[in-house]
Amino acid sequence: MLDRLLSHDRPGHPALAVLLVVIVLALAAAPFLFPGAKALSVAAKMLVFILLVASFDLLLGYTGIVSFAHTMFFGIGAYGVAVASTRLGEGWVSVGLGLAAALVISLVLSLVIGLFSLRVKAIFYAMITLAVAAAFQTLASQLSDLTGGEDGLTFKNPEVLSPSFEVSFAGLDLDGKVFTYYLLFVAVAALFLVLLRIVNSPFGRVLLAIRENDFRAEAIGYRTVVYRTLSNVISALFATLAGALLALWLRYVGPDTTLSFEIMLDILLIVVIGGMGTMYGAVIGSALFVLAQNYLQDLLKLGGGALEGVPVLSVLVSPDRWLLWLGLLFVLSVYYFPTGVVGRLRLMAVAKTPGPAASTVKGRP
Repeated sequence: MLDRLLSHDRPGHPALAVLLVVIVLALAAAPFLFPGAKALSVAAKMLVFILLVASFDLLLGYTGIVSFAHTMFFGIGAYGVAVASTRLGEGWVSVGLGLAAALVISLVLSLVIGLFSLRVKAIFYAMITLAVAAAFQTLASQLSDLTGGEDGLTFKNPEVLSPSFEVSFAGLDLDGKVFTYYLLFVAVAALFLVLLRIVNSPFGRVLLAIRENDFRAEAIGYRTVVYRTLSNVISALFATLAGALLALWLRYVGPDTTLSFEIMLDILLIVVIGGMGTMYGAVIGSALFVLAQNYLQDLLKLGGGALEGVPVLSVLVSPDRWLLWLGLLFVLSVYYFPTGVVGRLRLMAVAKTPGPAASTVKGRP
């Protein structure tokens, strides 16, 4: 049953399976295991990034397309919910209409970008998507009457998702924030399984063929432009859904929360850390990166207190140097895990398996 649920895409290594189980269970019980607003916000951000990074990996890891417009679709989903909730008032109807409008806009934009730009190769396509994303961010900042400009939009969720909503269940006091979190958890889990099914379907096999050699895929009868465009559209729609979920969690949307190029860099870092072309890499990479991003400074604060008065070391371990240590951790992860954590563990599992596949892996330089 579980094998079918995972579309027969097994982790491939016991350590990877354990990591995935621990992350899923921790996220499932986060409101009760990790009390506090910060811990719950970190878990919610982790969920959103799992879906966002998995949707981007469909483009980069499975189709071989480098796009910098992913945050644009992410922002469209967030702004769709925010604008509708602001103009039409709080309620599920507003959320549904805003999400539907955002999906339609993302569908049209991704289709246009795909049809007109995917014939352009490599870096040229990446530059086109970067220009489109920058233009959209500027537009969102300037249309203050609609988007709130640089200040963004603050809106109210449906009553059951409001922090003021409280209910007692089985001796537990639950509020709207907990319900919102579990909405994110269920939605991300379901959408992740859909993405897992897509990449393990015949359609996903064609995308892998295009990534490896698009000329050969074209020669055997596949219209690569059609498949690349469909991949672009599907990826954009899932990014839009991730943006809508983030908006529901924050109850605020602004250019910096969804459209910032820093978010695009974070997505790229997570894909590299987790492993390109592996949906599980989005889970592992997001967990590691979000935890480091939010708690590395706290760890350095403890280390700085312990090394207070020690020359040089006390300066290096200062909480203000957390970005330096985050960069160092990224360099080390790329050096020791060039194919990402998931890719490395799967190669180790294959290397331990007797047969031609193992000898091929062991014979690699």
